[in-house]
Amino acid sequence: MRYLPLTDADRSAMLAKIGAPNIDALFVDVPEEARLSGPIEGLPLHASEMAVEKHMRQLSKKNLAAADAAFFLGAGAYRHHVPASVDHIIQRGEFLTAYTPYQPEIAQGTLQMLFEFQSQVARLYGCAVANASMYDGSTACWEAVAMAARVTKKKRVVLSGALHPHYAEVVRTMAKFTEDEIAGALPALQSTPDNAGLIARIDDQTSCVVVQYPDILGRIPDLGEIAEAAHAKGALLIAVNTEPVALGAIKSPGELGADIVVGEGQSIGVGLQFGGPYLGLFAVRDPKHVRQMPGRLCGETVDAEGRRGFVLTLSTREQHIRREKATSNICTNSGLCALAFSVHMTLLGEQGLRQLAAENHRLACLAADRLSAIPGVELLNESFFNEFTIMIGRDAREVVKKLTEQNVLAGVSLGRLYPAHDALHEGLVVAVTETTSEDDIDTLVAALKGELA
Repeated sequence: MRYLPLTDADRSAMLAKIGAPNIDALFVDVPEEARLSGPIEGLPLHASEMAVEKHMRQLSKKNLAAADAAFFLGAGAYRHHVPASVDHIIQRGEFLTAYTPYQPEIAQGTLQMLFEFQSQVARLYGCAVANASMYDGSTACWEAVAMAARVTKKKRVVLSGALHPHYAEVVRTMAKFTEDEIAGALPALQSTPDNAGLIARIDDQTSCVVVQYPDILGRIPDLGEIAEAAHAKGALLIAVNTEPVALGAIKSPGELGADIVVGEGQSIGVGLQFGGPYLGLFAVRDPKHVRQMPGRLCGETVDAEGRRGFVLTLSTREQHIRREKATSNICTNSGLCALAFSVHMTLLGEQGLRQLAAENHRLACLAADRLSAIPGVELLNESFFNEFTIMIGRDAREVVKKLTEQNVLAGVSLGRLYPAHDALHEGLVVAVTETTSEDDIDTLVAALKGELA
């Protein structure tokens, strides 16, 4: 029997209090075609635990794990080797069961970990201060846009055409509630990012310019040039990084003038896991902006006896202060994923991260050379880290699907990312990491050559 604690009268009273005519009015922002009018078709209303377990096992057999195929998927989620020690440490009881560390006297381990995590992110991004993490890269991107509006008192947002379209869509969705004007664009299919076109769209009403680094096509934009143009108009530069391993090889966004740096931390310590949970990173270059940051920050202090300790220093979130004073409604952080990131980063160290980045780049160059030698295949990029775009002369979605039948996950087609724009459909984004063997590259080359012949 279902437990329904509220009566019809209770529900009517609550709806009347908030001024909603009925329950359906609470879901008007969900497209009607996406709403359920009854139970999900095909699912039984009742089943035993054993029957459900058997059914779920059968469903799981349809999955293809990244390790069981020649794997070249990327575009914001990357397969890297995660040492077994990371999993061992994050499953210790004091971490796995820890929640928000409200009481520092019983949460010193968690607080110290978050403090060290913040220090690692700040150094990686070339910034002064980082927060204790966000939900994921796309929501961190929106929080940066909202922060820029608070800092500049402006409402126009210029998005690079080469920003990940999912990130751009999150920004557009949230901007409906803040009335920010979003000036977006499509990626230019050329060897270098269209910095001149981006800079031309910046005006005196611009609060921020959002640029991905490396971008969705794998190219590496000149952030310094964009930062100078943005600052000349009183705007902030937001740099988005979806592949933190790249920062072991290229300059940090903060060094190049980015005011706010955000991104996805999944590559360090967090496996693909069929889509999450992931880890949002957020940092600012200028300490004066720290009070406009979303989420919370952990700080170092001393206790009454002078011993080193850790506390929540700033918590400008709506759960801690008056809601109208909050910088964000984010009410938690990705604590366990942040721990995994910090443990993995500690194991790597600076030298290890640089070596890992060098190996990623070496294998990517090898793959790019071999793929671009296939008749009909053209390498788009002039520069890249571990991800690049090739043009294959056909709709890449069809080719990717065909190669999947050969156990080759060839990459992410631009047609999948931009389904409404035919001009992009021949592009294929290929990602190569240290987990990619030279045999995998040979397998991809042979399969693609056979499909395009």
